[in-house]
Amino acid sequence: MSVSVEALGLEKVGIREAGQIYRNLNHEELFEHEVRKEDGTVTANGTMAVDTGKFTGRSPKDKYFVEEESSKDNLWWGPVNEKIDTDVFNQLLEKVQGHLNGKDLYVTDAYCGANEDTRMKLRVVSEIAWQSHFIRNMFIRPTEDELEGFEQDFTILVATEITDEEWKAHGLNSEVFVAFDLGRKLAIIGGTKYGGEMKKGMFSVMNYFLPLQGIAAMHCSANMNENGDTALFFGLSGTGKTTLSTDPDRALIGDDEHGWDEDGIFNFEGGCYAKCIDLDPKTEPDIYNAIRRDALLENVVIDPETKEVVYSDASKTQNTRVSYPIYHIDNIVKPVSKGGHPNNIIFLTYDAFGVLPPVSRLDKGMAMYHYLSGYTSKVAGTERGIDEPQATFSACFGSPFLTLHPTDYAKILGRKIDEHGSKAWLVNTGFTGGAYGTGHRMDLPTTRKLITGILDGSLDKANYTPHPIFLVEVPDQLEGVDPKILDPRETWEDKAAYDDNARNLAAMFIKNFEQYLLDGDDFDFTAHGPKLDQA
Repeated sequence: MSVSVEALGLEKVGIREAGQIYRNLNHEELFEHEVRKEDGTVTANGTMAVDTGKFTGRSPKDKYFVEEESSKDNLWWGPVNEKIDTDVFNQLLEKVQGHLNGKDLYVTDAYCGANEDTRMKLRVVSEIAWQSHFIRNMFIRPTEDELEGFEQDFTILVATEITDEEWKAHGLNSEVFVAFDLGRKLAIIGGTKYGGEMKKGMFSVMNYFLPLQGIAAMHCSANMNENGDTALFFGLSGTGKTTLSTDPDRALIGDDEHGWDEDGIFNFEGGCYAKCIDLDPKTEPDIYNAIRRDALLENVVIDPETKEVVYSDASKTQNTRVSYPIYHIDNIVKPVSKGGHPNNIIFLTYDAFGVLPPVSRLDKGMAMYHYLSGYTSKVAGTERGIDEPQATFSACFGSPFLTLHPTDYAKILGRKIDEHGSKAWLVNTGFTGGAYGTGHRMDLPTTRKLITGILDGSLDKANYTPHPIFLVEVPDQLEGVDPKILDPRETWEDKAAYDDNARNLAAMFIKNFEQYLLDGDDFDFTAHGPKLDQA
């Protein structure tokens, strides 16, 4: 049922008139709107599939923050968080408001954060039904009682059909803009339809407000066993964060974004956003089975005759995605996505150089070093111009979403590890037996056995030897796993080539970490990182 501009207080964000306002439609109602407006294609099993246009991923160079009094001294200014002048923001805001005024609008209210004391009340205003569907999938859905008198803490205005034609004069990087004013608790999006901009935009917002309260904000998945043993999985896109935390033997807390406060772990979201490329029902049955009515597929290829999704087809993008409510996973933590303080913290890395062990144990200093390093790698074919493996260092395994300096997040994580005695591990889901092009990727069943060995304590029985260059502690055995793969050097036929690759990657680590030692910074964990003079 449509409601009025005045009833929702939309005039406070510059929406003074509208056609029909559809507030908090349920999944069935949104599906009817999507079909009627031909927003997407209904697949063979009833899932809605949409295309997001030329943007099939985030546009990180087009994210900006207003330099305003309440936040300017806290923000980590630079390539991740670029400044936008208040006047320019206001001009873009007026453009967005002018576009949305008079249109039929979808207004979606949700919570970001499962902790009632610190969650943020979110309102998203858009003109496209599937974007409302995406928000309903991804964030925590208030009850009918909670929606009564709902007053948002943060608003996102989405006007994907407009661009900033004056972007050069405005000093921006392109005609696309994803801009935030933390003082007004307002964000505006123009020129891109990609759903992840809304999701990760709110993650950036939570990454600002929670650490200022001493609460960890983390780019990680989390799960828990029946005894309350909680585990965190940090990792960048493609490392297996969603896949490995979705475990039939453990209840899922969440697959991407979490906080860690005095009571334990809590999910920011109410859904999952999984990659679909090469999705296999045999190796990832939980995710595969979650793709059904009410899920929302993005940029997948669909067989025109059968309407079946061709998950192996990357002709549109490697970054095919699906969002679905978390209850599409059978084994989840209920009724609230929370867990205790984590027993284990697992850093996932996709090492295309084939250098790092498939699993290694980290002491507290090593954990801090690798958390700040946030290493993974890109391989040939994933991006234009990449024809050989490239190391990528993304602080805290989520640099694009950090609004404060990386050491602010690391200090909180270090304190939490000290307080709760969490164990830390590094797991390589990348290559073994050689680098990309020579070796092969670690198979998923083996990686799952290693993860299980961490979580059930089996790896505590192993003997450990420090890696000669990276110093991480390498186990000698785990039941059910070929011991030959545990020492990465032994999997290479050309041992000299392994040593060269290891030294080269170590040098990249050392160079990257220099940024944390500038200007007398006392955040020095270099003693726990790789050492070339020990090779």
